[in-house]
Amino acid sequence: MDDLKPRPANSSPLTPLDFLERAATVYGDCPSIIYSNTTYTWSQTYRRCLQLASSLSSYGISPGHVVSVVAANIPSMYEVHFAVPFTGAILNNVNTRLDARTVSILLQHSESKLVLVDHQFSSLVLEAISLFPSNSNPPRLILITDDDYASSPTVDSNFCCTYEGLVEKGDPNFKWVRPQSEWDPMILNYTSGTTSAPKGVVHCHRGIFTITVGSLIDWSVPKQPVYLWTLPMFHANGWSYPWGMAAVGGTNICLRKFDASIIYAMIKRHGVTHMCGAPVVLNMLSNIPNKEPLKNPVHILTAGAPPPATILSRSESLGFIVSHGYGLTETAGLVVSCAWKHQWNVLPATERAQLKSRQGVKIVGFSEIDVVNSESGESVKRDGLSLGEIVLRGGCVMLGYLKDPVGSGKCMSDDGWFYTGDVGVMHADGYIEIKDRSKDVIISGGENLSSVEVESVLYMNPAVNEAAVVARPDEYWGETPCAFISLKAELKKRPSEKEIMEFCRARLPHYMVPKTVVFKDELPKTSTGKIKKFMLREIAKAMGSSRVSRM
Repeated sequence: MDDLKPRPANSSPLTPLDFLERAATVYGDCPSIIYSNTTYTWSQTYRRCLQLASSLSSYGISPGHVVSVVAANIPSMYEVHFAVPFTGAILNNVNTRLDARTVSILLQHSESKLVLVDHQFSSLVLEAISLFPSNSNPPRLILITDDDYASSPTVDSNFCCTYEGLVEKGDPNFKWVRPQSEWDPMILNYTSGTTSAPKGVVHCHRGIFTITVGSLIDWSVPKQPVYLWTLPMFHANGWSYPWGMAAVGGTNICLRKFDASIIYAMIKRHGVTHMCGAPVVLNMLSNIPNKEPLKNPVHILTAGAPPPATILSRSESLGFIVSHGYGLTETAGLVVSCAWKHQWNVLPATERAQLKSRQGVKIVGFSEIDVVNSESGESVKRDGLSLGEIVLRGGCVMLGYLKDPVGSGKCMSDDGWFYTGDVGVMHADGYIEIKDRSKDVIISGGENLSSVEVESVLYMNPAVNEAAVVARPDEYWGETPCAFISLKAELKKRPSEKEIMEFCRARLPHYMVPKTVVFKDELPKTSTGKIKKFMLREIAKAMGSSRVSRM
């Protein structure tokens, strides 16, 4: 068999871009995108993406260039996931919650050639461009207008033209640029900001193909689902589902903004079957007073932080079928999921929720996951107690950090693992569970204390809406838990700091009980619903030593 080698006929580069062409053939007359009063079919979406790619190419965009997009979950944001890489260029979705200074830094770092700007964020981008050095060559700007949005402006001198103008001028017979190699860069995403130093994560066509197909299989997504876009597409490209929905001919329900009432209205109006979101979305949906259960079940995939068991239970009682996973910007989506076993269905609701709050096992198509001792590199015991760092190995792990070989080398070492920085345990059944970020572990009196465990107990309190626990300096213990809490709006009686501590003391070892409780109207969060613990750590640090008496 030595003469059987790869040939052009059997070694075409893997890319998810093929999914759109197939969708136009198989699902051509079926709805692809619904946004307000606008509906496109899959044949129209394919045509629009080809036309946009044609115009971008005529603007000089070519393979290797970076094209940035600053937009909400609107049709154009979906289209660029195909149209930009159709030119061979690299798509860079920018987090719309960032400030102008950070956006300016990212655009300069990426050397973006062109920025497609949703009118809602035009002032943000213009301010970011104004912060470029005077001797630099800033990217050209294209304005995305919105006929369904009353304040949508007309194009001015700051912009070359409009997005729709590019689509209209483009050639629908444009021959899109296939990657020469499946390792060619396709995506550039900056980490979401739970740390204070965003990094540029680069993914190739092969990696995006792998995570897209694996995600569809793992979530058991059927043909032609109705998918509600409650997860920002700028966050890890919506966990790969822009390409995934094309693969299965789904209907994308786009939303510029949403709250719980809008989500429930969209579910009823469009017959939504699937949606994704951080645990904050689950919390939002389950906290509406006296809400009737859904008429038809809705599958919701959550990740970003371990959802408290109480929130999982409330969500499922309303008719949401909750799946839980784990991934990072560096893995392009969720590579670990809590694969459900039928025998668990007979367990009590609280026990089922606790099982489901675990991150789980590797998805189909991913190579390996493990939890290792940070000093020895050996696998920890499968006892659900021994802490270690979660490590990953698989085809959708990033190529590396843009212009940062040192950072890339630190997290992807010579032993073949990607080191996540997340602390977890391995249970006896082979399922992993996150206990904390390595930087979030609180060391009190020599004991390693998981902030996630304390937060899970706090969420059991019916008065608590949001909770985050960080370390506060202590003169004797070194660090003690400091809880930041927002309370539910409809409360008639607000609990005191002492009452919160007593609630925890009845359910936790004493050393894990928060020694400080800070009430806030709302906890600071990233655009994807992750609580910004680095900000809370700074607040706790500024409070000084808690001077807790010796227990």
